[in-house]
Amino acid sequence: MTENILQPIEQRQVNFYGDELTAVLAEDGHVYVAIRHMCDALGLTVAPQTRRIKRDEILTDGYQGVTVLVTPGGRQTYGMLRADLVPLWLTGIRVASIKEELREKLTTFKREAAKALWEAFQEGRLTADPAFDDLLISDHPTAQAYRMAKAVMTMARQQLLLESRVVSVEGRLEAIEIQLADPARKVTPAQATNISQAVKAVAMALSKASGRNEYGGIYGELYRRYEVPSYRELSASRYEDVMAWLNEWLLSVTGNQPF
Repeated sequence: MTENILQPIEQRQVNFYGDELTAVLAEDGHVYVAIRHMCDALGLTVAPQTRRIKRDEILTDGYQGVTVLVTPGGRQTYGMLRADLVPLWLTGIRVASIKEELREKLTTFKREAAKALWEAFQEGRLTADPAFDDLLISDHPTAQAYRMAKAVMTMARQQLLLESRVVSVEGRLEAIEIQLADPARKVTPAQATNISQAVKAVAMALSKASGRNEYGGIYGELYRRYEVPSYRELSASRYEDVMAWLNEWLLSVTGNQPF
């Protein structure tokens, strides 16, 4: 038995083609099934299968001790396997170790057991009897009511998922807005490059007219105007204002606005 004992949130007895399987929805949010009952249904010995599960690096992660309610006997801790790992476990069972009359059942367990166990908690379905599906397609008022309730539940689930995505997106947008509004946030490297290129354009236009190197004067005016020691230290919130100012300066000199 594993050292970690999980407590069930909900326990159900699932009728799987005539075999009763104990399944639980555990506190970790996963569905588990008792290995003992699976082995009994397939004519397997529990101890060797438990050892095989514990030896497998994937299966052992989904093998837990779970305290369940048994009758008679009260509470008992069973070794249980996470439902989604049941097909992997069953695939490793040698067909030769299964009685011939149970081999078809093994195939059925591989194909359908995990889904049936999961549905027992998601849809309240406690049987894998195909006749249930036949009943659902009938025109009986109860079948119609079931289909309608299931449709409403599906729509509610989709709406809930949609709303959660909207909330998530809104949260990200809010975080971005907060970040953009943060006065401590500096211009990005790309924005700094744009400012540098704009200064270069203005400086070249002025130098062409004056015959002097105007770079230092433009940077000096930028630093004085925006009270920063370097254009890379400009607040991101001032970026658009800086670019507009440089644009106006270039326009006054050349009549062009290339940036």
